[in-house]
Amino acid sequence: MELRRIDEESLAALLTVAVADAAPEEVMPPVTGPPGWTAERREAFLAWHRVRRPGLAGPLGESTYAVLHDGEVVGSARLARRDRPDLLETGLWLARARRGRGIGTAVLRALLSEAARAGARALVADTTAHNTAALTALRRNGAVLTSGAVLTSGGGDGGGDYDSGDSGDGDIGGSGARNVAVHAELPLRHPD
Repeated sequence: MELRRIDEESLAALLTVAVADAAPEEVMPPVTGPPGWTAERREAFLAWHRVRRPGLAGPLGESTYAVLHDGEVVGSARLARRDRPDLLETGLWLARARRGRGIGTAVLRALLSEAARAGARALVADTTAHNTAALTALRRNGAVLTSGAVLTSGGGDGGGDYDSGDSGDGDIGGSGARNVAVHAELPLRHPD
């Protein structure tokens, strides 16, 4: 597994994977209009990643990565600054055909290293109580989990939620279902 900062080549491959093997609401913020991968949704997907290219030091304070497995783009991950300078948030999605292989756990481990290099002391993620694969990946990487509010809104945002992609579940609140939010905090270890 490899994380690669998004460039035009990896972004084109990422869009191809998303269209072929993920629902728009699993991988990006909502876009009005008919369901499915419309031209507007495809362009919004590309724009969402392009404006984050400046990375954590840029105006949005976010970095997006292509997730590669065996040399192929299979999903996306992100890190984002939050209200404390030592805190980053993560989100992740994987193509349905690549779920259940432990890739989400490996991606999270790599994101922890990236976050530590960026000076963070903790990494946070949110998912739903029924997303057992995400919860497993988070626990395997040392997360402290707490339950939160009941969510009723549908659709993922391409990042604010942690969807390990290791299950058949979508992102937070898919299809307007009522889901209990789970917040995870992962303390980072820094070399002395």
